[in-house]
Amino acid sequence: MLPTASVPAADRRQNTATAVLDTLLSHGATHFTGVPCSLLKGLFRLLESAERPAAYLPAPREDTALGTASGLALAGARPVVLMQNSGLGYSLNVLTSFNLIYDVHLPLIVSWRGHDGNDAVEHDVIGRELPRLLDVFGLPWTVLDPDRPAESTEEFLAAHDSGRRTSVLVVREGI
Repeated sequence: MLPTASVPAADRRQNTATAVLDTLLSHGATHFTGVPCSLLKGLFRLLESAERPAAYLPAPREDTALGTASGLALAGARPVVLMQNSGLGYSLNVLTSFNLIYDVHLPLIVSWRGHDGNDAVEHDVIGRELPRLLDVFGLPWTVLDPDRPAESTEEFLAAHDSGRRTSVLVVREGI
């Protein structure tokens, strides 16, 4: 295998997305839903491909994605929700008034827009506050390590599966 530095960035991102998706599928993920984000485009590209490995249900809004995934989970499926961090902020009412109080826990993959203060201005506040926000709501979180994508995803799933808790895989770099 080539050292990370010698792998083109686009190939590295796609390899990371593939490793994340393969790990989710190996742990029983059956459905994916969410609102596209440029930092998650590699995952969305895989899910939208003709050879897609699982059902993908695009959502117009993050609260709709949570509702869709919640219904699937209650029916026995293992859905995963994808969104950017501004969408997480938008969805906190759904999470707190339904998912967290009725124990309908979902694995969430959330892009971390604005984490470095180098993004569109609308991402500055939530980008700066995302870790504290997740902690306030008791959502265990793991930052995806692009050098260890499968292991990071395993850690995230372990947090989710321990007591079936809503947990978050935070994606800081585009995949």
